[in-house]
Amino acid sequence: MPTPITKKGYDALKAELDRLRKIERPKVIEAIAEARAHGDLSENAEYDAAKERQGFIESRLSELETKLAEARVVEITGRTSDTVVFGATVLVVEQESQSKRQYMLVGQDEADMKFNKISVQSPVGRALIGKRVGDFVEVTTPVKTVEYEVVEIKFEEP
Repeated sequence: MPTPITKKGYDALKAELDRLRKIERPKVIEAIAEARAHGDLSENAEYDAAKERQGFIESRLSELETKLAEARVVEITGRTSDTVVFGATVLVVEQESQSKRQYMLVGQDEADMKFNKISVQSPVGRALIGKRVGDFVEVTTPVKTVEYEVVEIKFEEP
């Protein structure tokens, strides 16, 4: 099943894949060769560390290749919608505190609360999908239930 992702998110995953292939993988291969040159591998911490790093890199490469193969880039620029959909930036007002919050609904790999990007699969993301301006949503968190009013829906590239 295709996984939605923004163009910027896709490009970031592709850049990481390229960096791992072209820079990190050759570096770790060189480190393994250098550690082997030191002799006895049974007590060679440098060799063990390099092999462990190589395993991580190969695992991440495989993961990124799969994610990119399954990705479906969703174009956001110029998009309009009366309802909250993937890629929307949504301004909400928390009803209890009357504080405003803005969230961009993105794919799981792009979610980053420092930049107010939340996954469409998160509790808030799932609650907002399909809502319109003026709608209220309730989100149950481990601590409490929060009610938001959808105030604005817009589309802008992150």
